[in-house]
Amino acid sequence: MTVMNVRRLIPTTALAGAVALGVVSLSACSATSDAADKGNDGKLDVVASFYPMQYLAEQIGGGHVAVNTLTRPGVEPHDLELKPKQIGELGEADVVLYLKGIQPAVDDAIAQAGVKHTVDAATLTELEEHGTGVGHDHGGEEAHEGEAGADPHVWLDPVKYAEVARGVGSALEKADPGHAADYRKNTEALVKKLGDLDTAFETGLKNTATKTFITTHSAFGYLAERYGLDQEGISGMDPESEPSPARIKELQDIAAKDKVSTVFFETLASDKTAKTLAGDAGLGTDVLDPLEGITGQSRGDDYIEVMQSNLAALKKALGAR
Repeated sequence: MTVMNVRRLIPTTALAGAVALGVVSLSACSATSDAADKGNDGKLDVVASFYPMQYLAEQIGGGHVAVNTLTRPGVEPHDLELKPKQIGELGEADVVLYLKGIQPAVDDAIAQAGVKHTVDAATLTELEEHGTGVGHDHGGEEAHEGEAGADPHVWLDPVKYAEVARGVGSALEKADPGHAADYRKNTEALVKKLGDLDTAFETGLKNTATKTFITTHSAFGYLAERYGLDQEGISGMDPESEPSPARIKELQDIAAKDKVSTVFFETLASDKTAKTLAGDAGLGTDVLDPLEGITGQSRGDDYIEVMQSNLAALKKALGAR
C-alpha cells in the first residue's frame, strides 16, 4: 500500500494529545480595546486559519467582528506557507480560530507568535480515526492505507460542526462580553441551519441503491459514519498521494461488488487519478467538495450551499429513492 505523505498531517507521536481544533483568544478587556486601535472600527479582530473557521467567525461574529483569513481562496490549506507579516498579525489578533494538525505552518506560527489563553475545542466534539475505508468491512480489513490517527475533518459532519460552533460562540462571548447576547443569538441561528442540513442529509440518504462511494480525498469519514455510508478513499487523507496498483484493483472490485456508479474528486486537487480509475472501471465522475476553501469552481457561495450540492451529488451517485 502507498504510504501517506505525512507532511500534510501532524506526526503520529503528537496525536497522542489529540488533533485539536483550537480557539485562541486574548483576554476580554484587551480584545475590545485593542480592536478599536487597529482601524477595524472597534470590531473584534479575528484571524481564521482557513474557510471552515472563517465561516464560523463570520456567521457568529456578524457585524461585531473583522475577519482575516490566512488561506486565500484556491490555495490548498495543507500546503499553506505564511509570510512574516501574517505571523505578526496572529500575535496581534483578538481571537485566532484554527484547526490544529491540518496546517502545520499555522500551528508553528501560533507557537512562534506567542498567542496565549488557548481554549481547546477538541473537548467540544469527539475526534475519531479514519483510514481510506470507513464504515465497512471488505475482506476483513476495515481501514487501509492512510491511517495516521485522528481525522480533523469534523466540519463535514453538520452535527459535529454545530458542536464546534457553540464553542466558537462561547469564545467570542468571553473575548467581547459587550456583544455576548448577539453572539449567542447568532450561534443559535447557525446551529439551527446546521440542524436543518443534518435533517436533509439524513432524509435524503436514508434509502439508496448502494451505500458505497469512492473519493480521491478521504475527508468524508465523519459524514459517512453519520449517515450510514461507506467511504472508500483512493489516496487516504492526502488528496495528492498516489495509490498503489493493489489499491486500484481493490477499488475496482469494490465498485463492481457494491454497484458503485461514480468516482468523486475535489476542486483543489488533481482529478487525474479519479478519472483514470473511473475510465478503467466504466464509472462516471463528479465533485464532492471537502469545503477546505471556496473558489469560483465551488458549487455554492458558502458552507451551506456547497454542502447542499454535496448532498445532491451523493443522492444521484448512490441512487437515492
